Amino acid sequence: MEKYFLAALQMVSGIGNASLKRIVDYFGSAVNAWNASDNDIEASKTLAEPLCKKLFRHRKSFDVDTAAANWESKNIKLLTAAESEYPELLKNIYNPPAVLFCRGCLHNEKKHLAVVGSRKSSVYGKSLAETFAADLAGEDFIIVSGAAHGIDTFAHRGALSKGKTVAVLGCGIDVAYPRENKKILDEIAEKGAVISEYAPGTQPLAAFFPARNRIISGISLGTVVVEAAKRSGSLITAEMAISEGRDVFAVPGSVYSEQSEGCNHLIQQGAKLVVCAGDIIEEYGISREKAVLVKRSESVLPMSLEEKKVYDILAYEQALGVDEIIYKLRTDVSNISFILLQMKLKKIVEETLPGMYVRSAKGRIH
Repeated sequence: MEKYFLAALQMVSGIGNASLKRIVDYFGSAVNAWNASDNDIEASKTLAEPLCKKLFRHRKSFDVDTAAANWESKNIKLLTAAESEYPELLKNIYNPPAVLFCRGCLHNEKKHLAVVGSRKSSVYGKSLAETFAADLAGEDFIIVSGAAHGIDTFAHRGALSKGKTVAVLGCGIDVAYPRENKKILDEIAEKGAVISEYAPGTQPLAAFFPARNRIISGISLGTVVVEAAKRSGSLITAEMAISEGRDVFAVPGSVYSEQSEGCNHLIQQGAKLVVCAGDIIEEYGISREKAVLVKRSESVLPMSLEEKKVYDILAYEQALGVDEIIYKLRTDVSNISFILLQMKLKKIVEETLPGMYVRSAKGRIH
């Protein structure tokens, strides 16, 4: 039961890992610290007076046995640093969580890579994130992201198509945030893991997400930033990765795009520029020949001559309407709607809005 009492102490707002370690070390265990009298806790000087009062109030309203039974009934595991399933890399960061709540299974024997980016991402960025994650998962990497709108969601989707993924939440692991991601979070828990340092039932708060980001980078060998504005949570994740001596990769973007400012800045600061999964695979002991094969497989586009003509006038970010495509092609291509449908099915193009098309990053040529 020790880990349940440790979790109960961690749930007190303001008790960080340093304070938690002090009080547990002083009393010999989390169980003893939880059951100590108010006077003994105050006399220990392990917590500041305001934290003592918060702990006393929390103990009156929270029953550890009831919570433990509730968590177990929902198949929620508690992981501490003493357990093998707790990520080894996470133990080595500056401020590792004392307890992780987990739905699913963490596969610590495999290499983990974070794929993150902007919530307000472009069609190109989403497609690229999905492609990177799928290609990396296909090479046995586990993809880590934050289950947010935009890049994170598409990274999880790509990973699930070929392997496993881990979602790190800034709320309780039984809380779907955003709500529309409930289905994908359930799938992640089945094929990988959903984890958080926040107790089940905890609602998302803005202050929780920077702390969440240190876990994303902390369990990963490296962080891939696909698309990020100049002020972005993804850059916080990248900075945390750098501070822990982990690798940072960035996908370059247009100098005119706000959503690429963060990535371009990271590259200026020394992040490795990457344009495909093969660039990353090469960094982690996989043979150059294997990485080249991945790059080649990414660049194969099974297109007819008519499809190639359409593809050549499309861009990755600026969508063109059907009328514009017909105008630019003049009379070179007939039955444009059928051709665009075939290209959509092959994932060569994407329809951003009805009748508006861009190139798909899944079918990009290197």
